[in-house]
Amino acid sequence: MADARFLVVRLGSLGDIVHTFPAVSALRESFPASQITWLTHPRWESLVASSGLATEIWATETRSMASLREIIARIRKEKFTAGIDYQGLWKSAALPLFGGIPQRIGFSSETIREWGVPILYTDRVRCLTTHIAEQNGELSRRAGAKCIVAPFRLKDSAADDAMVRESLRERGVGRYVLLSPGGGWRSKCWPPERFGELAQHIRESLGLRCVLNCGPGENYLAEAITAGSGKAEPIAHSGDMENLMALARGAECIVGGDTGPLHLAIALGTPSVSIYGPTDPRRNGPYPRFSSPDFAGTQAFAEVEQRVVAQVAQLAQAGVGSAKGVASPFAATSELSSEVSPSEEARAGAPRNIVLRAASAVRDHRRIDETDPAILKISVPEVFAAVCQLIGPRA
Repeated sequence: MADARFLVVRLGSLGDIVHTFPAVSALRESFPASQITWLTHPRWESLVASSGLATEIWATETRSMASLREIIARIRKEKFTAGIDYQGLWKSAALPLFGGIPQRIGFSSETIREWGVPILYTDRVRCLTTHIAEQNGELSRRAGAKCIVAPFRLKDSAADDAMVRESLRERGVGRYVLLSPGGGWRSKCWPPERFGELAQHIRESLGLRCVLNCGPGENYLAEAITAGSGKAEPIAHSGDMENLMALARGAECIVGGDTGPLHLAIALGTPSVSIYGPTDPRRNGPYPRFSSPDFAGTQAFAEVEQRVVAQVAQLAQAGVGSAKGVASPFAATSELSSEVSPSEEARAGAPRNIVLRAASAVRDHRRIDETDPAILKISVPEVFAAVCQLIGPRA
């Protein structure tokens, strides 16, 4: 199907785009000569470009009628054979429809969150997997991909890496731990005071400085962390997407909640300690990157494919719907409270991604403006122990 022309719709945001890469990589692996055009928000163009998966990247601002009219006309002119909506919102599902794409693939009502959206699709996929990366892959499979996920690699930038290293060196920072305290939902965020205490432990016990990644409007987090860090002297650092990628790539490890920078760092191969509460790591947790030292390249994704396909087939034969789902072979299955344990991906050696979640945590995707009680049950000693497990004793 070299003449297949795919429109991939994933407008945002950072973590969601990262979790879409394995599915689009499966599409690219299955259709190496086909056109794959990725439609996204202008803010994420460079991130999508770093994956090298798309033939073209189109940007649109969905809050601008002029931008929408322009992109719909462009879609119509291109005459795509299939549109895949990995986002599942009215604004994303409408673009392939108004663009006149004959096959429009998206999630069924059992998976999607915005009521009524599936009516805009010709193909509604009822997902049987649990992790969002693999659910995205089920859409790729419906489009004709031979597998649901495949390896991907985000391009390095030597210039950006050197610029970040020099900037940190001028401030007296060599090796460092990256802290990512922010997030779109306050309910998912570990308190900044605890990040400050963690920075103090890391400086005193491991001899490492902490660098704070704070997005627009999050300066108050950096101030609160610094105030609670004693003599640890954490450094606030901000910049564009390329800068963030270089910062994440150079870190000894990253500590954060279920947010975009955490998932980006994991995709770049950086070890992680992730703190979960109202979101479920079995659905939204760390997902493997094929070049991580403890994975055997494509073989790891082949194992995912074989196990998931077998489980989906068994469930389909048994008539089981998507309510129970299929857990990702790489998803963290332990809900942690008083101890630190590696996720299942540690089976090949030392862990690279450690997930912490209280046993009492309940899934809740409401954007509540206060910290989830389950998040508060994750203590500073637990998180510090996980950091030590990842990067070892003081050099």
